[in-house]
Amino acid sequence: MDYLPIFADLKRRPCLVVGGGDSAWRKTRMLLKAGADVRVIAPRLNADFTAALASQQIKLVGENFSPSDLDGIFLAIAATERKAINALVYQSANQCQVLVNVVDDTQRCSFIIPSIVDRSPIIVAISSSGQAPVLARLLREKLEALLPQHLGRMATIAGNFRQRLSQTVSSFSARRYFWEQAFNGRFGDLVASGREQEAEQELVALTQQAPPQGQVALIGAGPGDAGLLTLRALQLMQQADVVLYDYLVSDEVMDLVRRDAELVCVGKKAGFHSVPQEETNRLIVHYAQQGKRVVRLKGGDPFVFGRGGEELEVLFDADIPFQVVPGITAAAGATAYAGIPLTHRDYAQTAMFVTGHLKPDGDTLDWSTLARGKQTLVIYMGLMKSSHIQQQLLEHGRGADTPIAIIERGTQKTQKVLKGQLSELAELAKHAASPSLIVVGEVVNLSTKLDWFTKQEQSLQQQDAVVKLA
Repeated sequence: MDYLPIFADLKRRPCLVVGGGDSAWRKTRMLLKAGADVRVIAPRLNADFTAALASQQIKLVGENFSPSDLDGIFLAIAATERKAINALVYQSANQCQVLVNVVDDTQRCSFIIPSIVDRSPIIVAISSSGQAPVLARLLREKLEALLPQHLGRMATIAGNFRQRLSQTVSSFSARRYFWEQAFNGRFGDLVASGREQEAEQELVALTQQAPPQGQVALIGAGPGDAGLLTLRALQLMQQADVVLYDYLVSDEVMDLVRRDAELVCVGKKAGFHSVPQEETNRLIVHYAQQGKRVVRLKGGDPFVFGRGGEELEVLFDADIPFQVVPGITAAAGATAYAGIPLTHRDYAQTAMFVTGHLKPDGDTLDWSTLARGKQTLVIYMGLMKSSHIQQQLLEHGRGADTPIAIIERGTQKTQKVLKGQLSELAELAKHAASPSLIVVGEVVNLSTKLDWFTKQEQSLQQQDAVVKLA
């Protein structure tokens, strides 16, 4: 993030604009809308500035800029046609720790002014960090068309009702649920049609409803690429009060969780502290019984080696409502990003998924079935048992030259694919880290042609290198 997006209260704060042309006026007009005390330095003023001066909206404090003009100033904008003056304003402002923006010169800005969609008090700001202002403007135009004009009135009515609501509904999570129900329900429709008195009555009626019941959403986060999340998963992640997540959920996905949700890591990972499954079950029930909306976020799909069924049985026994949002399992996602089709008419008519995380009391897998030819075998969590897996497959008839791949951090930018033959599996596994997926079968050879993701990432890296050199 190149800039921290903030909304500054400029009411009655002294702000300096150096310049009297059209560009300076556009910035001045925004400052005036925000209630700033605008002071202008310019040898000549255009018609808009002249009119604003005559109506006492601005103050003309001089014709030529001097560093002392920044005394007591909250922020400054330089918008002259002379680069030397703009540079002097920037340098002087930096020395006295005053925020400064030099129009059309990103290198001389300690803050930038974004494109704005104004539905006051709702304000949407779009910025390209000064890299592509025309693109930011185009995005603003799209948002202008998407966001209805009555949003501002909705926010104003809601703001007036907040104190009354706090006296009726004491729980923060319950108030948040109340507003989500209001904004997604009849209240918004009434405001849109101009029936504001009825809209206020609708808010009163909503306060008399029963408090929300705790509920749980079991969500598959996919193998890592946040773009593979389902729309339903994203919606529920944005509504959650509490999120219990695993180590396998990528940082990119976690960044999409509601900012003020409580985050609880209950993951399991070799070599790290693990939360026992019984404790995870207890926590899910505990938070739901407090009336909170709980998201149980699991890597991949919760019903594919994710113990999701066990957690839902506990919720059923506790009479807690739940729903399931499937995710793309690693076997489908990681292989697709590695260019390895799970099935192919010429090489594999079946695909089998198994876990290499075997139970302590022994190996109960049917290795004779797993070692059959003309099929793809995908092994989850198999790195630690790679030597045993290699031995069993060879002993039960799989050829030593059978192609294999180990896909580490599949679908993520850091994805790594190690390829070889079955006889090399244990050795290759020494060079891989969790989370990794083992793929056994002739389809692995197709990755030479179909590995689109690696080629795409290499192309992007080359483009970045060219940009940096330029």
